[in-house]
Amino acid sequence: MTAPAIGPLPVHHSRTPGLPLATPQASQPPAPAIGLSIVVPVYRGAATIGQLVEALSALHPVGGIEIVLVNDGSPDNSGEVCRALATTARVPLTYIEHARNFGEHNAVMTGLRHARGAYVITMDDDLQNPPEEVLKLYDHARLGGWDVVYTRYAEKKHEGWRNLGSRFANRVADTLLDKPRGLYLSSFRCMSAMVVAEITRYRGPYPYVDGLIMQVTQRISSIEVLHLARAEGRSNYTLRRLVLLWLNLATNFSVIPLRLAIFAGVAMGLAGLLGAALVTLEWLFSGTPEGWASNMVTMLLLAGVQFLILGVLGEYVGRAFLSANGKPQGVVREMIDAGPASRPTPPTEPVA
Repeated sequence: MTAPAIGPLPVHHSRTPGLPLATPQASQPPAPAIGLSIVVPVYRGAATIGQLVEALSALHPVGGIEIVLVNDGSPDNSGEVCRALATTARVPLTYIEHARNFGEHNAVMTGLRHARGAYVITMDDDLQNPPEEVLKLYDHARLGGWDVVYTRYAEKKHEGWRNLGSRFANRVADTLLDKPRGLYLSSFRCMSAMVVAEITRYRGPYPYVDGLIMQVTQRISSIEVLHLARAEGRSNYTLRRLVLLWLNLATNFSVIPLRLAIFAGVAMGLAGLLGAALVTLEWLFSGTPEGWASNMVTMLLLAGVQFLILGVLGEYVGRAFLSANGKPQGVVREMIDAGPASRPTPPTEPVA
């Protein structure tokens, strides 16, 4: 006698009486709680940050606005000014204070992790970017469906040496980063929540926001905005800070310096073969090769290239060592939250 075929067992769904039967579906991340977040790293900005917050509070972007201030160990009284703003601001304002100075990009990364907007704009605290341009930047990104929008300036009001440094950094980025050719990398930029969520996964101690952006998306645009002269004080970017920024760009997001070291080694090897051939010819025709000075120059040149290659390798190894040892990207000493009740609840993992 053949056993009857057994079909699929019926699936029983339990539900509350009177409610429709729920259909299984993948959990979706919650919608952003606000339209636009403004992240501002603060360093020696006590004289200008109040004016900036006041001007931003007067804006009315679609979806609303919030401000995130990150005090990156500023030595002036920026902390006191920001704490006062957190209690008097007319829009939601989150204040975060680093335990020490970690650098602009580290402060931006901390601010991005606390931003709730569907789009996030980063800008400096020096009022060189007019707050009125924020809506222009936001609308261009939102209406155009861009992941990232950078700003460019018809005329930059920085000091001459700073403009030269910026141009050099952008030329280096053209070579080292997978970015659109000629795109100007400005700190006044707008990013979608998707891009922010991806780049804030990076936990290394040497972040470079633009390098992280280029690893996430190529849906990038740029618009021209106004650039004003600095209202107070002088630029916080010294030559040393610019050099460190270039090192972050070169050694954290590209292996091209290592390849250049290989090419330098090959070039010096070929130069050595050519020199050997010349010395041999001189010996054949004159009998006694001369050139103590040229020999010393060659030795010093070879030693210089070798030390340069060792320096490049040491920079990579040192950064890898510090990252492996858990050097922090930023340490938060204090935070005044804009409103945790309005912050979206992150999706919970399904229970197995």
